[in-house]
Amino acid sequence: MKEEVHPKMYIYRRIVEAKLFIDQNYHQKIELRNISEKACFSKFHFLRLFKKAYGKSPHQYLTEVRIKKAKELLQSDRSVSDVCYAVGFDSIPSFTLLFKKCTGFSPKAYAEQQQHKQQQKKQTPFQFIPNCFAENFGWKE
Repeated sequence: MKEEVHPKMYIYRRIVEAKLFIDQNYHQKIELRNISEKACFSKFHFLRLFKKAYGKSPHQYLTEVRIKKAKELLQSDRSVSDVCYAVGFDSIPSFTLLFKKCTGFSPKAYAEQQQHKQQQKKQTPFQFIPNCFAENFGWKE
């Protein structure tokens, strides 16, 4: 029985290493071939294993990582074009469409919303503290 567990762990470890490769290189042009070679699998076998382990394709995961990073960068007053290229997209229109599809907002609208939220936090900080926390410390009247 011990012999059966070891090969499966080895395979899972290679899939995790491929995911970490995506996490570290999301800003570069990454193709399925690159990732599968990193994991030492054929493209199609890797695709099946990755989907089984993470519930999404490597491309879907890469897009998710890029959008998450784009959201972080848009909160730091960077332009949409800077963010687009910083997270690995090649064109602003495709980035904008994908960002809107994933978040419901265009990148510019998202950035404006986040800036407005930051201003509100500065003006009325107690509004953003959970009620249970405020009551616990006697901050509620």
